[in-house]
This record gives sequence, structure tokens and C-alpha cells, in this order.
Amino acid sequence: MATITASMVGELRAKTDAPMMECKKALTEADGNMDKAEELLRIKLGNKAGKASGRITAEGVVTAFVDGDAGAMIEINCETDFVTKNDSFLAMANAAAMLVAKNNPADLAALGALAYEQDGFGPTLEDVRKGLIGKIGENMSFRRFKRFAGNGKLASYLHGTRIGVMVEFEGDETSAKDVAMHIAAMKPVAISASDVPADLIEKERAVAAGKAEEDRKVAEAAGKQPQPADIVAKRIEGGVQKYLKEVSLHNQPFVKNDKQTVEQMLKAANTSIKGFTLYVVGEGIEKKVDDFAAEVAAQVAAAKAAA
Repeated sequence: MATITASMVGELRAKTDAPMMECKKALTEADGNMDKAEELLRIKLGNKAGKASGRITAEGVVTAFVDGDAGAMIEINCETDFVTKNDSFLAMANAAAMLVAKNNPADLAALGALAYEQDGFGPTLEDVRKGLIGKIGENMSFRRFKRFAGNGKLASYLHGTRIGVMVEFEGDETSAKDVAMHIAAMKPVAISASDVPADLIEKERAVAAGKAEEDRKVAEAAGKQPQPADIVAKRIEGGVQKYLKEVSLHNQPFVKNDKQTVEQMLKAANTSIKGFTLYVVGEGIEKKVDDFAAEVAAQVAAAKAAA
């Protein structure tokens, strides 16, 4: 049985907005597995458990570059929010996006080997990165990038420095930029319901089935007759269909006019979306959670030992 720490409970609560005790129960039931615990909370508490699931704690920036029909988007991570405002760090991040677009490197190693000089460091981008680590005193790394070319025109949108969207489209550029902004706000996972990955659909079906089973147990405990199996099956499938509408771009209400869907807006503008990429800084990265009290205690103990 895994030890459930206060920091684990706090992390799950930050992700889900669920009550502290419910978080502890879910972690205990999941034997410390954070993803499983989050799924259990969604089953027990419904959508409330997903309200804060998009909160990302790792620091860094997303930058984008478009030059004609070629473009790129890149995420660069660092340790603290302070560095994301540093001019040298931002200059390197913007240069990296341009280098990706113009040189089409195969991977992060190839990107780092590209010629680039800044702040007296070089002759490669990797040399600049290492030089800035020494100058600023904080670790930083290129995490991921994507180059775009040959799949239509490009429109990008950056929400501050933490969210970036690149849209590949045909048609009206203003409408495409509006869609990029919409994607940053609503975070769809696919263009249409038929494009949603099968593993995400099955995960949502499992959550819906778990919720139905939880309702059955509550009904039995209250001495009520559980719903028939065919009704339960329809409820589960209804939940899946609702999820597909919520996460597919075409089916989402357009953020600038919720009286129409994105698909309807695009049709009116004679514009089509060929593809999109959404980067959120730190997505999927676990940030170290420092135990401040333990850190202070350790410093006090070290000071006493030194004395």
C-alpha cells in the first residue's frame, strides 16, 4: 500500500477542486496513482473534478513563427516564472521557433546543433542555451516543437506566453485566426467527433460506466430499484456523445458567438481547417512540490550541526 502524503493530496486537490478528504480517499483507493485517483473522483463527483485539471505548474514559454507557407511552434521550459520574463530567454525562444521553420530539424538534438549566436554565446543554439543557464543561473530546456508546411495556409495565436496554437487552413485568414483563439480558450482535442482518438473515447466511456455503477450502488443502498440495463447503456452512450461534442472543434459553440458552432462559422466564411496544434506550457510535466516546513527544518538542523 502506497503512502499517501499531504503533498499528493494537495496536488490532486489543485487538479480537481475536489474536497480534501475525497482526494485522500481516492488516492488511497488508487494506491497512490494520481491519474487513477483523478478518474475515481470524476466518477464520484462528476464534472466538478475536472474543472481545474488544466492547471499546469511547470514554467516556460511557447513561441511561434510563420514565414509564408512555413511555420513552427516550440515550447521551452525553465524552473521559475521569473525567467519567462527575461529578455535573453525570450530572444532565444523566439529564435528557436524561427530556426525550426527555416531549417526543419529532425529532432531536439538537430535543433540544438543549428548555427545561432546570442549574448556572446555560440556558435550553436545549444551553446547559447548552456551559456544562458550559466548567466541566468537557472536550468532551461527545449521540450518540443512542430514544423508546419504543405498543408494549407497558417495562422497562429499566442495567449500570453503559456498557450500557443497553430492552425492550418484554407480560406479567410481572419476567420482562421479567430479559430486559433477559440482553440486556445476551449482546447478541443480534434477537428470533428470522428477524429477524437479511440483511447480518449474509451476512457470517457469507462468514466460514464463507473458513474452509472456508483449511482446503482446509491440506489440500492437507499432501497430503490436500479435503472434497467438498457437505460444504463443509453445513459453511458449519451455521456460519450456529450463528451465528443464538447471536445471536437466543429461542434463547439464559437467563443465570439455562442449562437453558432465553429463549423457553422467556418462554413459562412467559406473557410476550412486542415489541422491544428495546441501547446500549453508544462502540459503533462510533474513539477516538484517543495515541502517548505521540511526545508526550513533541514536548514535549521544543518546550521546546528555546523555550529
